[in-house]
Amino acid sequence: MTAKAPVSPGSAGRRVGIMGGTFDPIHLGHLVLGECAREQFGLEKVLFMPNGNPPHKRNRTGRADDRQRLDMVRAAVRSNPYFECSDFEMRREGLVYTYETLALLREENPGTGYYFIIGADSLLDFEKWREPAKICSSCVLLAAVRGGVDRTALEAGMERIRREYGADIRALTYANNFDISSEMIRSRAAEGMSIRYYVPDEVADYIARNRIYRQHAD
Repeated sequence: MTAKAPVSPGSAGRRVGIMGGTFDPIHLGHLVLGECAREQFGLEKVLFMPNGNPPHKRNRTGRADDRQRLDMVRAAVRSNPYFECSDFEMRREGLVYTYETLALLREENPGTGYYFIIGADSLLDFEKWREPAKICSSCVLLAAVRGGVDRTALEAGMERIRREYGADIRALTYANNFDISSEMIRSRAAEGMSIRYYVPDEVADYIARNRIYRQHAD
């Protein structure tokens, strides 16, 4: 008897993308990436999921608090019917790991295939994540090329993850013609510089109104 090929975690009927991150703040690069993922892989929607207690980013001094980060994501995605802000991880206690989030989502939504969007910089560090094999068994990984990342190194990293974890990992190509990061936006805001055209207007207004990132500059 011939053994059946393993079923891809993305073979279920519904396709939902997940973009996790601290989103401190969310910016146009995040939104462009989410839209490209939706179009390229036919996703029904993309969940923008702010981390509650990311184990690799525990020093939050001078940053937006959880409520503010969630408010900014909600404001940023409100106008796109295919985008949704999810507080799934923020509602959980203690440190939050991706493999646990995916397991819980699949348990609650057994008919859904999840596509987890991961930046090239995170991909090259993927083996250090908690339970990488469980992550790979729970979703399709979409590896996005970010400016300054060697494409050859990215492809080698993708192949390594396929070989070691049996991952369904696919390249996510998107237009990345601008160099933008949350760190750069925080720095500009702290110095009183404009952040318009880096973030949606609603997010820029929210940051100015609540004087986020300005505490240490006054």
